[in-house]
Amino acid sequence: MVNEKNAFEVWHKRLGHISAKRLLNISNNDLVIGMPKLNRNSILPVCEPCCKAKLTRNVMPVMNPTCENMLDLVHTDVWGPSQVPSIGGSWYFVTFIDDFSRMTWIFFLRNKSCIFEKFVEFKNMVENQFNRKIKVLRSDGGGEYLSNEFNNFLRSTGIIRQITHRYTPQMNGVAERKNRHILETAKAMLFEANLSKRF
Repeated sequence: MVNEKNAFEVWHKRLGHISAKRLLNISNNDLVIGMPKLNRNSILPVCEPCCKAKLTRNVMPVMNPTCENMLDLVHTDVWGPSQVPSIGGSWYFVTFIDDFSRMTWIFFLRNKSCIFEKFVEFKNMVENQFNRKIKVLRSDGGGEYLSNEFNNFLRSTGIIRQITHRYTPQMNGVAERKNRHILETAKAMLFEANLSKRF
């Protein structure tokens, strides 16, 4: 004879691994013919297939409080390579996004090794325009951001580096979302104009 605990487990599996709460609701309201009344005190054992199938990643905690001024925090990410080069011969682009204002600057690159040069250009421009210093630069752990030249420059200028953890692009979500938005916008404009990808 099937005991209460086994019946709970059997019906949990038969009904597509539904939750204990829903299983009790079905049992108590006689919604399935032939299903016994299940006791509310019976505890559903840990179901390994449920754990594997229903596993979700927790929302990433916010890494910083809201910035109070321009250039307190700058997010950056590189996109590419493109399937075809641009008319100017670029295969990549890098974005720099101010956390406070969400202003975005885009620089096109022939290769990833140009990142440091573009960052220096960006830094000189925005610090002059806004009369403020960049305080923190957040990027993923891509090699283009980790060169000795880049590290030494950040150290000498007092810019704090924040590197997100591996395999967690959501930690650099501001830059990742901005790159996706830029690509979606560009594709929509190309489709509208009936132009090929090289434009």
